Amino acid sequence: MTHYQVTVAPNGARRQKSDHPELPVTPQELAITAGLCQAAGASALHLHVRDDAGGHSLDAGRYRVAMAAVREGAPGMGIQITTESAGNYEPEAQLACLEALRPEAASVAVREMARAPEIAARAYALSAEAGTQVQHILYSPSCIAQLNAWYAAGIVPEHMRDVIFVLGKYEPATPADPGGLAPFVAAARKLDLNWSLCAFGRAERACLLAAIEAGGNVRIGFENNLETPEGALLKDNAASVAGLVKAAFQAGHVLKRN
Repeated sequence: MTHYQVTVAPNGARRQKSDHPELPVTPQELAITAGLCQAAGASALHLHVRDDAGGHSLDAGRYRVAMAAVREGAPGMGIQITTESAGNYEPEAQLACLEALRPEAASVAVREMARAPEIAARAYALSAEAGTQVQHILYSPSCIAQLNAWYAAGIVPEHMRDVIFVLGKYEPATPADPGGLAPFVAAARKLDLNWSLCAFGRAERACLLAAIEAGGNVRIGFENNLETPEGALLKDNAASVAGLVKAAFQAGHVLKRN
């Protein structure tokens, strides 16, 4: 039996209403989704915001509006912004987002920040000063090696041990497989990391159950997958959360809430 927490990633940077009619895009839709997912068992929300055309945005004003809506729709739910570039932003813009918001929590992709090490150092120093809980996005062993090197060099403060491992990817479309988890788990043990997992594709739930079994936390939602394990379209993000929580309970695991 293990204890675990669930973060929901309800939209991501790329998917649109054409992919699923219940994909939340507006602040109001995000607030409703947050409340439903909180009731289903999610204790935090991984937040992406969109511009007027529906594209990925790091605009601080849009974040503030969306965060206020989520706080109203899901009181007490943790909110983690993303600084993900999605191919649209350079590290300078990612740093500017952190500077403008000084959020309680943020995800930062190590491989994106590695494009500009001097900006990375400023971003991590700013986050430490602001008390931002940084979650490092790690896509591969090379990302893990980069993070470890930055610990050794003092670029990333030693206390920033929260990471999320990513199985599978958007492009080229590569579905996740639970068998890919083992190298990440081994790295987590070596580096004493507080880790979560997200996984792309229909095997999302199987991957996340394997992560829970291994002692990790999980992130689930339409950013990564729209389907049930059987291949049917999920009703909404809350159904995705509820399905995982039910399966984890049946496996003997205990959900932790805020």
